[in-house]
Amino acid sequence: MNSQRNSPTSQSSAVTVIGLGPMGQAMTRTLLTAGHPVTVWNRTAGRAHGVVSDGAVLASTPGEAVEASDLVILSLTDYQAMYDILDGATASLAGRTLVNLSSDTPDRTREAATWAAGHGAAFLTGGVMVPAPMVGTEAAYVYYSGRDQVMETHRAALAPLGTPKYLGDDPGLAQLMYQAQLMVFLTTLSALMHATAMLGTAGLKASEALPELLLTADATGAILRAGEESPGAALDAGEHPGTLSTVTMMGATSDHIVETSASLGLDLALPRAVQAHYRHAVESGHGGDHWTRIIDSIRGPL
Repeated sequence: MNSQRNSPTSQSSAVTVIGLGPMGQAMTRTLLTAGHPVTVWNRTAGRAHGVVSDGAVLASTPGEAVEASDLVILSLTDYQAMYDILDGATASLAGRTLVNLSSDTPDRTREAATWAAGHGAAFLTGGVMVPAPMVGTEAAYVYYSGRDQVMETHRAALAPLGTPKYLGDDPGLAQLMYQAQLMVFLTTLSALMHATAMLGTAGLKASEALPELLLTADATGAILRAGEESPGAALDAGEHPGTLSTVTMMGATSDHIVETSASLGLDLALPRAVQAHYRHAVESGHGGDHWTRIIDSIRGPL
């Protein structure tokens, strides 16, 4: 961790962590290392043994956990779990800040912010953009949204988890960014598995295929940046210049992928979904445009 994350100003305040899956445990240990007194609670109390050995204090009830700190971090399966756990502890919420780092929809996140406010609590939404083993490292970063004053009050305490990236007042915005990032991540994972299955039909082991496929996955960002000085600027301007990588060219490739996958007996859900984007753009008369034109059908009818 860098010197900013270990500064004295970030080491004094007590923090509560509710939810001790791998992410909750990693956050607890990171906060302890940064000098914070940490109280924890988990529905399966046995999961707390490791972090308690490391210095955390196990609360006997959710209410006791909430009352131990002004800052309460939630690392749960979804937002319903927050209600299930805290509905019996709402009397303890007034004056505290809930930072929910659980995954759910932006609408449910906004509803949760309203629920928290109704019980006198401030609310921040967060999305941790690294897996548990990377929490607290230089590579870690976390998106947040909610009232800016609340963010600034707790920025130093939250910083050990990863570089805070504040997006704005809308509590649903960090959740939306998190889901957007996971859309990229999950579809990439599916694409890698589909491609591995393709090569497997020719006898290539996954240990042979994946290193080659990851070259493309690793290079994709650099390829996109090389094609536009400011990625997304042309999209914002509604421009899709067809000088390179046109819809027709990319669509033809998507057709070949579907045909190959079908001939190999593989599931066609993913390649057909990609193919549909290009076909729609061609049918709409945009075959000569840049491949980014597929965003039209993704956005849906205007």
